[in-house]
Amino acid sequence: MTEGGAAAESRLERRKAHTRAALIRAAQSFIAAGNLNVPVLEITRAADVGMGSFYNHFESKEQLYRAAVDDALEAHGQYLDHLTEGLEDPAETFARSFRLTGRLFRRAPELSRVLLNNSPALITANRGLAPRALRDIEAATAAGRFTVRDPELALVLTAGALMGLGQLLQERPDRDAADATDALAEDLLRTLGLSPDEARSISSRALPDLDTLEWGGTAA
Repeated sequence: MTEGGAAAESRLERRKAHTRAALIRAAQSFIAAGNLNVPVLEITRAADVGMGSFYNHFESKEQLYRAAVDDALEAHGQYLDHLTEGLEDPAETFARSFRLTGRLFRRAPELSRVLLNNSPALITANRGLAPRALRDIEAATAAGRFTVRDPELALVLTAGALMGLGQLLQERPDRDAADATDALAEDLLRTLGLSPDEARSISSRALPDLDTLEWGGTAA
């Protein structure tokens, strides 16, 4: 392939990626609003792309919505990976992920609404918080940090607490997100087997400075 041909192909791939990202952002906006019944034409208008471009990337609106949720989950998971990197205690890794996610309900409200509007499916999702939380629960249990009979049920407990917290923070803007999240994290750590003193210590440790970090999700 000539240099000019390679450059043209590169531009085409960038345009395709831009169009796909625009469609996913538009879909996430509709999901966040709880509006799943909009026609494809309305989605393409919101994305500012042509109707034909939609079918170059997705076979159906349902496929687009699945891609939009997957994108939000993966962005969330990568964010948590970055902010928990280097922690050696799986109990602290678990707690930090929970505490950061609780804060994201206010810091990334559109992403949060995407997650909340798909909360039943998140427990068994293979992306985002669920597989990482399950990994940390299993590791903390194996290390003797948690006392858990069934890690999957512990994940259900964690997910239910987190989604309930998100709903509360959305409906109660007067609640302090950080204080509420840390208090719930402390209670959850105690439930999973830590002593009250250690649960309080871990759930009150300093977190990375979120103001210096850029959220990388499409939904934000």
